[in-house]
Amino acid sequence: MKRIIAVFVTLFSMAVHADPNIAICHGEYALCASSATEPTGKTMVVNGKTFEEGHAVCPVIKGESVADFNLTNGSCAPPKGDHTVWSLFGTPSTYPQSPTWAPAPMTVRTFTTAVGAGNGMSNMWSFPCVVRPKKVNGATLSDCFGPINESPWTGDHVPPGTNSGTGAPVGASDPVGGNFPAK
Repeated sequence: MKRIIAVFVTLFSMAVHADPNIAICHGEYALCASSATEPTGKTMVVNGKTFEEGHAVCPVIKGESVADFNLTNGSCAPPKGDHTVWSLFGTPSTYPQSPTWAPAPMTVRTFTTAVGAGNGMSNMWSFPCVVRPKKVNGATLSDCFGPINESPWTGDHVPPGTNSGTGAPVGASDPVGGNFPAK
């Protein structure tokens, strides 16, 4: 828990324009930190700004997590619908990761967004997911939908050339992650 709070205090103290409504949740959630994202061909509006919509497959885990109540309707309760969870942030020591969905520790890396398909980043934090009915290698998976190239800290568009962080492997398309605030 202290690790979760320390990470978020550090990130939000750097994000001058961010105004998230942070809450600690307990229970099932999707952890997309190591997932790639594919465009759906649709757009979505987040806080009045239009973004390309992305789809990520993310493992469902149980434990403490962090939500932005501005995006989760002010609650940790699952989104409306059958078999749903929120994509939230947590710090489990290991969790299922693609392509095998076997549990592994997260390996954080940095990258720079660029122009071109798959060269951006995506934000799935506090967006809804639908839990898949069949497990893969013992892991429960979910289909999550969120904006491509949207900053989880400010809600602004993330331009090419932005330094970002992710747990997704090198080569992952539009990896789920977060941009680092400009200095």
